[in-house]
Order: sequence, then C-alpha cells, then structure tokens
Amino acid sequence: MRSRSLFAALFAACFTLTVSADTYPRQPAIDALHYRFAFTVTDDSPRLEGETTATLRVMAPAREVLFDLKSETAGKGMTVSRVTSGDRDVTFEHRADHLRVKLPGTAQPGTDISFTIRYGGIPADGMVPLNNMHGQRVWFSEGWPNKLRNWLPVVDHPSDKATCEMVVTAPADRQVISNGVLVEEEDLANGKRRTHWKQSVPIATWLFAVGIARFDVHYAGLVNGVPLQTWVFPEDRDSGRAVFEETSRRALEFFSDRIGPYPFEKLANVQAAGYSGGMENATTIFYGEKGVASGRAPVVHEIAHQWFGNSVTERDWNDVWLSEGFATYFALLYTEHYDGREAFVAGLQRSRVTVLDLERKLPDTPVIHRNLSDMEKVINQLVYQKGGWTLHMLRQEVGVDAFWTGIRDYYRRYRDGNASTDDLREIMEHAAGDKDLRWFFDQWLRRPGLPSVEGSWRYNEPRHMVEVTLTQKQPMPFRLTAEIGIRIGSTDALRIERIDFREARQTFTWPLTTAPESVVFDPNVTLLAEFKPLARQQ
Repeated sequence: MRSRSLFAALFAACFTLTVSADTYPRQPAIDALHYRFAFTVTDDSPRLEGETTATLRVMAPAREVLFDLKSETAGKGMTVSRVTSGDRDVTFEHRADHLRVKLPGTAQPGTDISFTIRYGGIPADGMVPLNNMHGQRVWFSEGWPNKLRNWLPVVDHPSDKATCEMVVTAPADRQVISNGVLVEEEDLANGKRRTHWKQSVPIATWLFAVGIARFDVHYAGLVNGVPLQTWVFPEDRDSGRAVFEETSRRALEFFSDRIGPYPFEKLANVQAAGYSGGMENATTIFYGEKGVASGRAPVVHEIAHQWFGNSVTERDWNDVWLSEGFATYFALLYTEHYDGREAFVAGLQRSRVTVLDLERKLPDTPVIHRNLSDMEKVINQLVYQKGGWTLHMLRQEVGVDAFWTGIRDYYRRYRDGNASTDDLREIMEHAAGDKDLRWFFDQWLRRPGLPSVEGSWRYNEPRHMVEVTLTQKQPMPFRLTAEIGIRIGSTDALRIERIDFREARQTFTWPLTTAPESVVFDPNVTLLAEFKPLARQQ
C-alpha cells in the first residue's frame, strides 16, 4: 500500500475536485451501437432529406431513447415525419432539440433495438452548402463539438461511441468522402450519384464526417498496411499532395512505432471549405482550403488525434485535454524525432510563452474542466498548450522509458474506447514502478495557475560550495521537480543537478572546488513556470 506525503495530502484537500463527470446530457441506460445515415442534397436548395436507422442496446431499465436533433425554428432545423421499428410506427415527440422515442415493453436490458427516423429540413449549422475558394458548390459537415445534431439524430456524447454508414445521394459531378471504407458508388437517374461509406470501428459522434465536392483523388499507397489518400480540389492538386503525403507517411510510421498500430481502415487528408486549421474526423481529416492551397496544414497534429481523441476518446468533455494536449505534445515529439532536439526545444519554449500569456487571460482556469455544462467553453488554448506541457513534464517525472511504456499501455487498454485522466494516471503510476502521481496530475491539471520562480546563486569560496536560493512568488508553493545547470568553464558542458523544490523559499548547495562560470535554472526546458535568469550574488 502506498502512502501520500503531507504535501500531497494538503494539496489534494485544497485543489482536488470531487466532481468526476461533466453535466452534459448522456443516457447510461442506452448504448448506441450503429448508425446508418441516408440523405440527399441538391444544388437547388439547402434542404436536406434524411433517413437514419439507429441500432441501440438497452443497458438498464428505460422507457425512452432521447436523440439529439435540432428542432425547426424560424425555418431552420429538422422536422421528423415518422419513426418506425421494424414494420411498426413508434410514438415519438420532437421538441426543444430532442427527439424522444418510446421503447417497447419488450426492450429489456441486454436486448438490441433499431429505430428508423425519417426527417428533413434546412440545417442551421453543421452541414451547410457553400462555395469553395474556386467558386464551386460544396458541402462539408462539421460535428465538433456538438454540431452533428443540427442535421443527424444521434446520442451526442463522447462516451457513446458507435460504428456508422453514410449513404449519400448528391449531384453526379461531385465525389463523396466519409469515414471508413468505400462500399459502393452508383450513378442514378437525373444526374445523381449514390455513394456508400462504412466505418467499422466505433467512434464518437463528433468524428462522423462527410465531404461533397469535385476532388482530385490520389491513392498514395500503403503505410504499414494503411491506405493513404489525398482528396483536394483539382486546382490545388500539386500543393495538396506536397503538403500531405510525405508528412503523413512519416507521422504514420512514427506514431505506429511508438504508440501502437493505427486504429482505423484508412487515412484520407481532405481539403475542405468552411474550415481553417484542421479537424481530426476519424479516417477522414478535414483541413482549411486556403491553408492547403498555400502549402500549410497541421498534418501531424491531426494524425496524432487518430490515436488520441479518436481511438482513445475522453469519457466526458471535462477531459478534453486527453485529445488536444496529446495531439499538441505528440506533434512536438514528431518534431524531436525528425527535426532534432533544437527544433523540439524551440517549440516547447514558444508553447511556454503562450501558456504564460493564457494564464493571465484565463485566471482560475484549470486544464480539466470543472463539471462542464456550457459547450461554448469546451475549448481553450490551455487544454492544448498546458495539456501538452503536462505530458512533457510527466516524461521527465517518470523517465523516458516508463513514459513510453505507459503510453503504449494506455493506448492498448483503451483503444476504441473511452478513458479519463485518472485512467491515464493509474497506468503511468504502474509504468513508473507504482510511483504515486496523484499530486502531479492534481497540481498541473486540476489546479489553476503556474509557479513563478525567482532566484540567485553564489559561490561560497571558504566552503567550496555553490549555493542556489529559489523563491516561489505565488501564494501556495507548487511541488517542482526542476533542474539546475552548472557550467564550470566557458567551454564546459553543463553539470545537471536535479532538485525537489516544494517550499516557498529553499536553498540548494553542491560542493565545487572552483567557482562556476554560470548557473542556470531549467537548462533543458523541462518545467512549465515563469522565471528569469538566476542573478549572481557576490
């Protein structure tokens, strides 16, 4: 049995939250297994006609299923015309953006049931037709974080993952890209084409995606058995292939080797209108059209999401850092591997500056959300940058080998499922030899703010000692595992001393036969803190 230090106990009493789940609606009595979405779009109208068949498993006694689906308001939203199960009509009520469907009395725990929902309307968001940068009519869905419900009836929470199919009828001069593998393309009458994609690995609903446009499609071969595809507008063929393909190959190879096998059926990089940056839809990543055209796209970040966020998905929105912090740090690890230590450190230093600025703009904001209920606040840059820095400090805390052992075990255990911060902590504790890390996760993820450190050093010649005095300026000290670098001569390598700095003020000493040339705090860029160079005292 492990015991916790007095510091850890006091810290937990002050900062550990007792809430472990967000208040965003979910239905533990219902488990969505599979969705089949069939819908039609035309150039003539923004209206969408759809039919969704949802297969669900009843997990506990329940009287109804609640689907998220935007109600029609002021001409925008969906109107449900009929719900059936088998050949029978089912009682339903659609209001206040929820479709309530009554379960039959035979739907006992452990049984599966399917409902087919027929509906139509003009989406207010999430699937709005627009013209791309070349003036062509296109459609690109947007599910993040809860926009899918604008046009598809789903149980819309990251904890309820499901497989899906997209059966899309669209103008025949467009191609359709979606999750998973292509099942069928069939030309129909009146200039229409039906395209059928199927995703066979369960994913969260916000990762369901479809894009409809004129594409140049390049099948770029296999990477560790994974089909790699490039879908870009014909006008941007050369820039799209250049920005996507070599980087994608490297990222797939690096992450597969370090984390575990790629979890899905393909990887398609897609130029998308209506986006800036990127969106990590499972197997089908969307990137802002203008960035792709100019040769820029966050390819490595979005590919890292295929492992973290898409395959291992946060159990609720409080833990969104498990998506964004991981993708941010693993993009830096890719940089370290391919571009070297200096480029990696430069990225960390830029990120640290960003976090320090964010802490001033977002006071009293921890990385893990406090029982999130407002989806407008699900994302802030702290979950990216401070979340990524927390993983970097974790690598220093447990050691490089234990870190990678823990990462691989975390992925293996929660692949295609859901995980929490505590799940990650327990795995890392085991990888580090049953080391207590609760204080670490609480301090960096649940406690807002950062340490602010000041310090000085002197050489005590009579005692032949280097003395370094450090002060934490914030009201309550952090527990810091930090490094001090001591340079003897101007050309000598730094001698690194590791310190455990947990008081408001501490002095650290080391024997040294001659006065050092310089003493540096955090020489290897391993600590997220605000500090200035150590002042030399005579």
